[in-house]
Amino acid sequence: MRDRFPLLAVGALLLTVVLGTFLVRGARRNSFADTLSTYRAQEDGARALYLLAQESGLPVTRRMADMRILSDAGTPVLLAVEVSGAYEADPDQTALAAEPDAGLGDEHVPRTGFNAFRAASLDDDETEKLLEHVREGGTAVYVPWGSQENPVLQALGVKLFKADTTLPMRTLVPPQPTPYTLGVARVEAKVQAYLELPEHAVPVLEDERLGMFVAAVVPHGQGRVLVVGAPELAMNQALARADNAQFWLSALAALGPGPFAFDEFHHGFTNERSVVDFARRYGLHFAVLQLLLGVALWSVSLKRFGRPRPPPESTRVGATDALFAMGRLYREGRHHGFSAQLVLRGLTQDLALHAGLPAHASAAKVAEGLRERGREDLARGLELLGAESQSVARDADLQQLAERAARLRQRLHSADAARHSPPGTP
Repeated sequence: MRDRFPLLAVGALLLTVVLGTFLVRGARRNSFADTLSTYRAQEDGARALYLLAQESGLPVTRRMADMRILSDAGTPVLLAVEVSGAYEADPDQTALAAEPDAGLGDEHVPRTGFNAFRAASLDDDETEKLLEHVREGGTAVYVPWGSQENPVLQALGVKLFKADTTLPMRTLVPPQPTPYTLGVARVEAKVQAYLELPEHAVPVLEDERLGMFVAAVVPHGQGRVLVVGAPELAMNQALARADNAQFWLSALAALGPGPFAFDEFHHGFTNERSVVDFARRYGLHFAVLQLLLGVALWSVSLKRFGRPRPPPESTRVGATDALFAMGRLYREGRHHGFSAQLVLRGLTQDLALHAGLPAHASAAKVAEGLRERGREDLARGLELLGAESQSVARDADLQQLAERAARLRQRLHSADAARHSPPGTP
């Protein structure tokens, strides 16, 4: 164990550094949440969109539960929520996502901190519940990330085409007047994917130069879904451009009365509260570092530095008096044999721990265990003391027995001297 201690210490130090790095990065103020999360106040977050809708009088809320139960859910808003079962139908489009652009050119949602482990995809059951909610007359907003096909888009009949990440910011205009673009003349945003729509869909935004659709309202059953292929349009950095903010206000207002439930469950936020959740949301990483420092100081305090202090005078005198009184009782009662057995029992208990046996093991078993561990000197000394304890009849004999037992204990703690000394008398 002593040989492995340096390796264990180095491993524990590395583990602490890695976990501390994740915690500090994930607990950074305003940047602890995922891309397009309404908790993220960075440029690629959606906090401004949430506050814009709230300040404009639209009923908004954050959804912290999965979508297996959507009764009275209002209008779910899924921003950059990945869907289980997604695939790339055209591998050539993936090459566009392999460019050096690590932001909108990536096919997977960028994760930060502990969200990389906590964020979940929309599974098959949740997908079916969402589509059932729309079919029964509900509404939803879906802003996919990347250009991969998934069960939600397949059910709506929408296909995505990856936009060239080298293209500059696009100007988007309404192809026709609709309630979803009321008061909107032009929208500016980087496009991630263009939409191929079914016949009954209502185009909402199209690329002014290319003529390809970027946003549309797609009917499904008795309900409808607003699909937007430009995730940057919902980011904080894009709401100040052109009529971007007005587009969201008009589109959400035209979808229905709400409330508009921004999905945060699939960004790694739940109703369950823990120390990690508070650290991620409120920046408690310094408190965690203080806790680690306290544990380190506590572990150091367990080590004693310097020589042991003598006990207080009153304790030492009281213990000495009690020992003399007990010795006088045994001496006056001539209990030499009983005292010798007590000395032998105490020695046997000490050697039993060294032999790997319980403290109540007999002297013969302890001696056998010591021989198996290569301590022939201790085993033979214990056997000799056991034999001598049977013939103790005087104070001198008892004192000699106690002195030999003390010397045998000294051999137990000085292993090097005991290993090289030939077996003999204790």
